[in-house]
Amino acid sequence: MALKKKQEGAEAETDALEAKVTSSALVIVESPAKAKTIEKILGKGFSVKASIGHILDLPKKDLGVDTNNGYMPTYITIPGKEKVINDLRVAAKKASTIYLAPDPDREGEAIAWHIAQTIATDAASSNIYRVTFNEITERAVKEAMKSPSRIDTNKVDAQQARRVLDRLVGYTLSPLLWKKITYGLSAGRVQSVAVRLVVEREREIEAFNQEEYWSITARYAGSVEPEFSARLFKYKGDVVIERALKSSDDPARKENKFLITSEKDAELIRETLSKKSYSLDNVDRKEKKRNPSPPFITSTLQQEASRKLRFPVKKTMSTAQRLYEGVAIGKKGSVGLITYMRTDSTRLAPEAVQWSREYIEKTFGKEFLPPKPHQYKVKAAAQEAHEAIRPTYMEYPPEAVEQYLVRDQYLLYELIWKRFIASQMSAAALELTTFDIFDDTKEAQFRATGTVVKFKGFLALYSETPDVEETEGATLLPDLKEGDMLKLLDLKPQQHFTQPPPRFTEATLVKTLEDKGIGRPSTYAATLSTIEDRKYVVKEEGKFKPSDLGTMVNDFLVKRFHDLIDITFTAKMEDDLDKIEAGEIPWNSVIGDFYLPFTKDIETASKGDDKVSIPTDELCDKCSKPMIMKAGRFGMFLACSGYPECKNTRPIESKSGQAQQDATVEQTDIVCDKCSSPMVIKMGRFGKFLGCSNYPACKNMKPIPTGMKCPLDGGDIIERKAMKGRFKGKIFYSCGNYPDCKYISSYKPVEMVCPDCKASLLYEKTDKSGSKIIFCQNNECKYTGTQT
Repeated sequence: MALKKKQEGAEAETDALEAKVTSSALVIVESPAKAKTIEKILGKGFSVKASIGHILDLPKKDLGVDTNNGYMPTYITIPGKEKVINDLRVAAKKASTIYLAPDPDREGEAIAWHIAQTIATDAASSNIYRVTFNEITERAVKEAMKSPSRIDTNKVDAQQARRVLDRLVGYTLSPLLWKKITYGLSAGRVQSVAVRLVVEREREIEAFNQEEYWSITARYAGSVEPEFSARLFKYKGDVVIERALKSSDDPARKENKFLITSEKDAELIRETLSKKSYSLDNVDRKEKKRNPSPPFITSTLQQEASRKLRFPVKKTMSTAQRLYEGVAIGKKGSVGLITYMRTDSTRLAPEAVQWSREYIEKTFGKEFLPPKPHQYKVKAAAQEAHEAIRPTYMEYPPEAVEQYLVRDQYLLYELIWKRFIASQMSAAALELTTFDIFDDTKEAQFRATGTVVKFKGFLALYSETPDVEETEGATLLPDLKEGDMLKLLDLKPQQHFTQPPPRFTEATLVKTLEDKGIGRPSTYAATLSTIEDRKYVVKEEGKFKPSDLGTMVNDFLVKRFHDLIDITFTAKMEDDLDKIEAGEIPWNSVIGDFYLPFTKDIETASKGDDKVSIPTDELCDKCSKPMIMKAGRFGMFLACSGYPECKNTRPIESKSGQAQQDATVEQTDIVCDKCSSPMVIKMGRFGKFLGCSNYPACKNMKPIPTGMKCPLDGGDIIERKAMKGRFKGKIFYSCGNYPDCKYISSYKPVEMVCPDCKASLLYEKTDKSGSKIIFCQNNECKYTGTQT
């Protein structure tokens, strides 16, 4: 009876909604794909239009902000949006009720507000409503339509404050950079701090003093298999390797301490210990539970997609946007497969938790289902109305929709699906075992650690990319007892070097920006794209390195505008934007507090016509004065510090004393196979290459050989760069006799013979800590070692 009344109540609500929404009801969203999905859900009686993003913005050729009148912005129609606006106004005139349904964030609220302002003369404001939903499903959309609200002006103010702030910074500071450095540069609150982080990390790396240290690893056999390895932990009471605390921000952090610092010392200890007998003195077994990670928020999705899928942040966000707005799934039409992807909340809707638990029990069994659903801590500043990023339908597991998705969409959807389902699965049960082994004189203590998974729990479906600490020492240990005697099979010293802090990847830079409260995850894709497009940073092996231009711009800003790119200041500004959204402070007072001191800094920095430059050790070949590095229209170059008396300039690649016309080439002993002229190394758009010195009469050019020979046919191994496709820009190595020889490697070859299988080449890769590892690519050989 109660169920029947509930059904009747739901039917009455639907009837009321249908009565309220006549055939003239208009829904406006910002995306055509989203419009298509929502139109399918709402059906007849609704007209769904798309604004195709923002329709109004600040003018490009003017400041567009009245700094004498409360910083009020002047918005204009974005060029090219005239037809879109006209279509919306025509549709609004015919509609009795208008629902504005852009995305549920500040940017979406601003789009809705601009649309409302634009159609205000064509529709009564009392008939304009705001609807929001975190997923484009039939349930969520219809629920939102039943309870429409009005535009959140506080949220609009927060977006407007950010836009005005960025305009004041960019429009005022960019011309100064053009004057002091070179034309076409830009600066911004978040992008300049991101560049600063990259520059400062590079300086840490350059200042790093490498230390040599040695470890000694023993190989033992007990009364039962398997054999196992243990590392020398203490010798004569001293810890062999005592690592520093990881945080470089801690002024009281310890220094690394190493007992064995030379091959001579290592060999002496090895010789002494090889004569000893050993026993297992202590066995420590501990049970440990490992809980699943929470479902994705924007920043963690960006980081994990970067680590696991090698997706740039920009690709992750654009692919997630498409999955959210809707993908054609056979006869079902357009289906929104995930919830809104710009979120900082780990909250999950109760119905989503319920269907995930049903799926887990059905797919994995009851033992993989915790007694109560997992609940995850939500950040204090997170918007509780938002959900975590999760799949929207239980009936669409990745394998069911793979045929309808392009590869990138499938990979990201599978990642989101697995993370969400795993977040509601049982914890994994691990057994951590530690063996402490002593010699007969108790001078040496070796230690072996191993982890055994007793119950997989969520690991049966998903595991985050492991950190180095989680993979080190994960050895399978035999079932031995305390007091058992052990046979020493081998004792091997190994050389190591301390490593500098690694350069930032996209994933680690996003994490650092988020941890320090700089910007918002929804803007990180644009930020990382901007600093690359502006040539402030370059990527080497997937890691950010500052360019000379980026270093020059950063140093100028740090010196002249310290507050602007101060990490604490930038984080406080983000907090102020949150307070504006909460209605706690007026938006224009935040702008005023920033702008007045900023204009004074601009005025001070603008004095004088001196150009920013970087000193070098080079001397001018014409007047012997020091050369300085400057930025120009075509990149960085060397110029004489005696300008204007001496106007000598040279490209960066040139060497002191060379003639200027030879500055961009390097001589080689290679002969052109077409005209027999010498080949020279030149710099092109995509890096260095071999070109004929007889150019333009002979236009022969080739990649530069690495000096190593192909293991298949003896041809030259050359370094290449992928020009298109998913791996565009990635370095790889191939035989110079391609296509006759198909040799190819994504890892850098090393001219060393494998000590195990005698293969002619080894290969180099970088592990998670930034250490160089060499390994053999022979499938039957498992050799790995460290680069010395």
